[in-house]
Formats: sequence, structure tokens, C-alpha cells
Amino acid sequence: MRLDAIRAQRVLIGDDFVAATLRLHHGLIEAIDSVDAPCSGLVLELPDTAYLVPGVVDTHVHINEPGRTHWEGFRSATEAAALGGATTLIDMPLNSVPPTTTLAGLRAKQDAAARQLMVDVGFWGGAVPGNLRDLAPLWDAGVFGFKCFLAPSGVDEFPPLDAPGFAAALAEIARFGGLMIVHAEDAGILEAHAPTSGSRAYADFLLSRPDEAELAAIRQVLDGARETGARVHILHLSSARALDLIKDGKDEGLPLTVETCPHYLCFASERIPDAAPQFKCCPPIRDIGNREELWQALRAGIIDTIVSDHSPATAEEKSRGDGDLHQAWGGVSGLQVGFSAVAAEARRRNIPLSQVSRWMSRNTADLVGLSGKGRIEVGADADLGVYDTGVEYRVDATRLAHRNPISAYDGLRFGGRITRTIVRGNAIDVERPDHTWGHQLRRVS
Repeated sequence: MRLDAIRAQRVLIGDDFVAATLRLHHGLIEAIDSVDAPCSGLVLELPDTAYLVPGVVDTHVHINEPGRTHWEGFRSATEAAALGGATTLIDMPLNSVPPTTTLAGLRAKQDAAARQLMVDVGFWGGAVPGNLRDLAPLWDAGVFGFKCFLAPSGVDEFPPLDAPGFAAALAEIARFGGLMIVHAEDAGILEAHAPTSGSRAYADFLLSRPDEAELAAIRQVLDGARETGARVHILHLSSARALDLIKDGKDEGLPLTVETCPHYLCFASERIPDAAPQFKCCPPIRDIGNREELWQALRAGIIDTIVSDHSPATAEEKSRGDGDLHQAWGGVSGLQVGFSAVAAEARRRNIPLSQVSRWMSRNTADLVGLSGKGRIEVGADADLGVYDTGVEYRVDATRLAHRNPISAYDGLRFGGRITRTIVRGNAIDVERPDHTWGHQLRRVS
């Protein structure tokens, strides 16, 4: 249903929740009025336990279509996003076939997404060996930046960049003012710690992805930014040992931003059972002390954003090796539950919901230049989420919209959940989310 207004006692305006009425028109926020202002048309009245927040802008999602649509597709991913309060996704360039490393790969993505989107979706490009000349055309075609790996990605069609290739790609991206986003683990260190035999023990998997792999790769990224002036973004930071290095880079004035993920903020290695591949991701979930340092770094502004890194796979891929964590596909499926999970963990640490929203909506929107998203302002897109602390959320993986019902969050309970999502002024029916109001996005200069 297309709304004309929303009235609530708690609307996030700037950094504060205030009582207000939003008037909507043609998918935009037309006015912000007093809570008792008269309004006509279809008005959504929220209960006193509800908070109206900007829609989540999730800039790290693996949708996998075309080519691996049985892992996740545009319809299932965007439905999961809508049910979890995410109104904008930026799709990663790998795990689909073809990858988004050429104009043809981008067109294949755009064609596959047509008429399937429940929320807005944009696309990252990829930087891989041999596609240096493809980067500028992809940028001109509207990708939001370029992802690269410094270690094997897990799929053959998206190989990592070696040191000379990374330097060349950074120089080219700096030339046209683009953004490089980096899976920062060092290939040599990972190879040195590669297991010689299988293991179902999470502790053994953790030893195979040491902190030093992240630190070495991040040093390489910072050196590259220093030498070329390219904007760089560190993906899915898991190791708190890299925080001093990152802070020093920011203090130096390097064009650097950093993200972490809900699973690094919600879980800890001491509490992960063995032979549980739903928790396997790369880089890995580390210990409790590490987790708390990541929270402190968010509060200090060393880490800028929180994103899902939703990386689903089939049950066959996740269970490969019958619990051998070195064989199982790595990736956490958390797109639908990420905001509610982070909000619950933040509440335990007396971190306000307004700050959670800034990390997951405004800052992510700013990262990719979507100035009309991630905020409740006159003229912004009417992309909104209703988070209700009066509704308990028990996660049941079998009821998530993700194509494959596997999730590290299965069975958890949160004292609050997203109960309604509004995309361009259209309120999505959470019981029957069957409308495709989403648009394909492209970067604008």
C-alpha cells in the first residue's frame, strides 16, 4: 500500500528521536510536521513501542544471480532485505556467473534483476587480473566501486590480485576518482597456516585464518592508498589487532573507511560449537575480547559502518565434508536479521538505536554516495523501517526468506524486531511481501 503519511512518537531526525508526522509524496519525504498535524489519505499510525528509522543501506550483499541463483537470487534476497528493514542493497561482483568484472557481466546482472526487486539494488564492479581496461567503463556505467581480493576468493572466476596487480588497479581507480573495496587477508600468511588435514573443530579453523593475515593485508592497502591517493575501504574487519593500524592511517589523512559485520559483533569463538558451518566465514569470528574491542572501535569512529556480508550457499555446500570446517563453504546468512541483532546487542551495551542506524544506514549510504538514502529528511527517499521493542523476535531459519534456510542466528531471541518496511513510500506487507517496488541504482557523480 502506498502511504500518504506516517505518524509516530519516535522518529529519528538527525541523531534524536522526536514525535513527528512524515508527509510522503511520489516516494519522497515531502514534509516533517508535528505529531498532531492534520493529514489526509492513507496514514500509518505507529504504536508507542515503535521507532521509525531510515531504511538500512546494506552495501555488502552476495546475491549470486545469475549463475548461482540456487544459492540466492534477486527475488529471495530482496524479500529478505525488506523483511529485515533493509531498503537498499549493493550487490557484490562475485559468486554470480559471470562475475561483474566487465560491462557484459554488469549487463547480465541488470538483466537478471529486472522486475524482481522488492528493494533498491545497485552493483559493485570487480577488480581481477586482466581487467584493468574494464574498470573505467564499469565506473562510467554506474558501478559504485570495485572489489578485489588479496587472497583466493573461493571461486575460480574471481581470482585475487597479486601485489603488482593491486598497485596497478589502485592507480587506475585513483585516476578516475573511484573506490576500491578490499577483502584484506594476506595470501602468503594464509598459505603458511593452511591445514594439512581436515578438522571439525572451530579452534582449528580459527588458527588457519590468523589475525596476522588481516594486518599484513591492511598494511598493503594503506601503503597503496598512500602511494596512489586512491580511496580504499576495508571489508568485513574481524581482527581488533588491526585497529591501531587503521587509526594511524585515518589520523594520517588517508582516504580510508572500514566496515565490520553483525556476526563479528554478536558471536564469539568460545561459544561456537564444533562442526557448525553456519558460523564459518572468512575472515573468521574471533574471541569475546576481540568482539568488545570492535564495539569500542565503532563508538570511537575507527570503524565506520556495519554491513551484513550476507554470503549464502546451499545446504550441500555448507555441509561439504560432513562438518569439516576446512571444506565447508564460508559465509554467514544474516541479511534478514542483521539490524535486529545489532540493535539488541547495542542495547546491552547502552548504545542508542540512533547510533546503530547511523552505522547501518546513513554512513553506508554516504560511503556509496547515496545522499537521498539512510536519513529522514525532507527530499530524501521515503525508505523507512519500523523497529518495535514491544515485539519479541525468535529467529527461525526455516522461516527466513533466504533461499537456503541456514543461519548462525537460528534460535536466538531479540527484544525487538523490524515489523514494517517502507520502500519509496510503499508499505510492504510482511505477511505477503509480493510487490516489486525496488529500482536498479547506478552511481551518480
